[in-house]
Amino acid sequence: MNCYNCGVELTEHDFCTNCGADVVHYKKVISVSNFYYNDGLEKANVRDLSGAVVSLTECLKLNKFNIDARNLLGLVYFEMGETVDALSEWVISKNLKPEKNIADAYIESVQNSPSQLESLNQAIKKFNQALVYCSQGSLDLALIQLRKVLSVNPKFLRAHQLLALLHMHNEDWEKAKRELVKCNRIDIGNTRTHRYMKEVNAALNVDDGLKSSHKATKNEDVIKYQSGNETIIQPLAVKEPGKNYTGLLYLLGGVVIGLAVALTLILPGRLQSLKAQLNEESRSVGEQLDKKNTELTDMQKQLDALTAKNADLSSELEAYAGTDGTLQTVEDLLNAAYTYLDTPDDMEKISQALEGIDKDAMESDTISQAYKNLYDKLLETAGPGISKAYADSGNKAYKAGDYDTAIQDLEKAFSYDETNGDALYILGNAYKKKGDSKNAVKIYNQIIELFPNTEKARRAKDYLKELES
Repeated sequence: MNCYNCGVELTEHDFCTNCGADVVHYKKVISVSNFYYNDGLEKANVRDLSGAVVSLTECLKLNKFNIDARNLLGLVYFEMGETVDALSEWVISKNLKPEKNIADAYIESVQNSPSQLESLNQAIKKFNQALVYCSQGSLDLALIQLRKVLSVNPKFLRAHQLLALLHMHNEDWEKAKRELVKCNRIDIGNTRTHRYMKEVNAALNVDDGLKSSHKATKNEDVIKYQSGNETIIQPLAVKEPGKNYTGLLYLLGGVVIGLAVALTLILPGRLQSLKAQLNEESRSVGEQLDKKNTELTDMQKQLDALTAKNADLSSELEAYAGTDGTLQTVEDLLNAAYTYLDTPDDMEKISQALEGIDKDAMESDTISQAYKNLYDKLLETAGPGISKAYADSGNKAYKAGDYDTAIQDLEKAFSYDETNGDALYILGNAYKKKGDSKNAVKIYNQIIELFPNTEKARRAKDYLKELES
């Protein structure tokens, strides 16, 4: 353990023997951080990946410089199919410790397989499209997209969970259970998986109680089946007729004779009988209608209960779903990250990728903190280089008298690095040369405020006096 102030290795004393800093509380914080790291490591070893994420996140809250914990968190995310979160942690780790960091190997392994990287990128796009389909109510299309996602990235836990949720929505409980079993193999400690499995098992138990087991043998004239605790024995309704053509002829002859007798003797009495039967059937139909009405009432209650359950499931779906703007912003951010990893020295290409990101969308609640951290880290890492490139081009345009281009490039230069006082000073001069006194005064005052006691500030004061006179 090293001192937070001077970096010298600490001893058993409560103070740093080199700089004298009080390290009592610091040692306690580091100790607790190491406890969370060890706990996360143990959980990762038994594939309790969700628990590992929680412990490692707590570890990094206390000590963000714990490189081992950050690299392990990236591996856990990668094992859960969360490639973006994994790359974010490894990029942060690399920037905190540029030398002798195993994160280099992890990033390189992803970079050296362009086909795999592209497949993972496409899988993320397809998953996001599945979320869009869910929000639109196109669940069949969402199922198709999720199957494509899992064919490319079979460890993508969230995709398995969403697929299971859709099967639950369709009441296809067996398929839902198979997906949840896969989820449990990836992460045994995921609470969402366990909650879904509890609902699925409850549904399957209900169904099992409604099933009947039928038994019939070749030589039996009855059918036996089990309904609950009762055994029902029912005779066969119809026997298969034999193929006796002589009997068929006699039967046809009997039908002709019988028809003649019916017309002369039987028909009038039969009509009375049919009338009475019709009255009886009408009464029976009335009773059946009353019974059906009662059943419809019960079914309506069941429908109301299912509607409420569907609303709960829809809420779960909405937890996964995002908006088109959010999805596009995430895609643009990932593109910028991949551009930086592939061409870290091409500032023009990186700046174009960063400028394509919706800045307002990045501040919204629909963007997860992991994406926001990745965006901030990209700006922190690539910002100074981009700022210098824009400052050089802006200065060249300024010397050529192209003040509009100079203003545009110099504003970008300062937005990427607010310590670039030279870019800000030339920007003020460009506004002054253009005749825009209002903006020139604004920029000169900003120089005086941000860079006091410098030559740029002294000259800015002189220009202000000149403009105000």
